[in-house]
Amino acid sequence: MKRPATGLLIVGNRVRQNNIEREIGKTRRVFDCYTWCLGMSREGLALLRMCVRTKRIERRKNLKLALIGTHGVGKTTLAYEVCSQLKRAGENVELVAEMARRSPFPVNAATTLEGQLWILHAQIAAELDASRSAANVVCDRSVLDNYCYLVNKFGRQDQLEGWLAWWMETYDLLAGVPPLAEEIQPDGFRSEDRAFQRRIHELLQELLDDSAFAGIRKRVLWPDERDRSAWGERIFAAAISQTRGASSPQKAAH
Repeated sequence: MKRPATGLLIVGNRVRQNNIEREIGKTRRVFDCYTWCLGMSREGLALLRMCVRTKRIERRKNLKLALIGTHGVGKTTLAYEVCSQLKRAGENVELVAEMARRSPFPVNAATTLEGQLWILHAQIAAELDASRSAANVVCDRSVLDNYCYLVNKFGRQDQLEGWLAWWMETYDLLAGVPPLAEEIQPDGFRSEDRAFQRRIHELLQELLDDSAFAGIRKRVLWPDERDRSAWGERIFAAAISQTRGASSPQKAAH
């Protein structure tokens, strides 16, 4: 009887070795799982078995929240507050700050069409970038209220509205921030013209009621204007309920 060639013996040995290592790996994983389970209480093991049987292990959901409203109403302050609360609750979150502050073009009443287009594109790019690095994204504006500044000076742009309505669907939660009764606090950037502030607010309301943006208004959570101190907490509660898989807080708010 001929002996197998040396090369075949080497290959056969390698296959056997790989099989042995594979089985050792499986045994190790089973052992690790077993020892982990030994460290659990009887109640913990019962809960684990129930979760596996019923598939009730929590499924987390990514969230993108946008605060909408005119300038000078406290959106940025609220955005930071909500981000802080989400982080304290153990959520990974990224803030998308107002793009107008970074624009190389004139802003406020002196804005240009090029400047407004830059802001819209920069807003979307920033949201996409933030979603790469965090499960949850908080924006202190949406593309719709940015669009109001373009409409105020240059009128509505039909070629943009389909695109903007489509992008508005990417926000899981919208929180409206109404204008305040007091004067706009000067910060060296925002316009302090109350008429201009009110005009942007009115344009936002008009667009929310327009058929081009149908269905968006009913998705907006509007906090109680009389209890401003609780706005951040209410927006946070709506946001955290979505990340934990609860029913839509926008529907529950009406």
